[in-house]
Amino acid sequence: MNCKKIVLLSLIMSALCFVFVSCGSTRYTANGNDSKQIYLRNNIHFQERKGNNHGSYANWTEPAYGHAVIPVNTVVEIKDGETYIYIINKGTGKKVEIEYSEVNMDMSVEQYIRLITSTEPTSLTAYSEIDRKGIADGKAYIGMTKDGVRVALGYPAKHRTLSLDYNTWVYWRDRFRTRAIDFDKTGKVVGIR
Repeated sequence: MNCKKIVLLSLIMSALCFVFVSCGSTRYTANGNDSKQIYLRNNIHFQERKGNNHGSYANWTEPAYGHAVIPVNTVVEIKDGETYIYIINKGTGKKVEIEYSEVNMDMSVEQYIRLITSTEPTSLTAYSEIDRKGIADGKAYIGMTKDGVRVALGYPAKHRTLSLDYNTWVYWRDRFRTRAIDFDKTGKVVGIR
């Protein structure tokens, strides 16, 4: 093989590598504008285990060990891969991989990311004292509002809670166990089971 063919083959291989690496991940910015910060609109629950930070669209709100939370209003960078969304805490650099199912959430990755992020911080001043406590603790408490629970625990997975108008929301405590949050007609928590 002569030198020209080797150089040409090398250039083609480099270009293919660039294409494959670039296509594996999409970086999300605020409305396509790199200058705006992206804030979380709700807490993101995940499990820390052996240096791997792993969570789910189903919001593992009480894993058996290693439970951690990226709080609402944290400035983040979002990337997606084939089966995961990567949330990077811009303050700490901590990266959390979130498994995602478009089928179970009944929305695309892009729609979900727009649902959980904003270009403006979420004001917590209008929330009740019990809502703010639940949001800070990453838990649901009796008396919290639906919106307070949503900020504290994230969006319930649609394959178990078809609508936020329902008076029972089901969250995943971990990969295998669930927790139901019951609301009264006014939208306040009356039961946690």
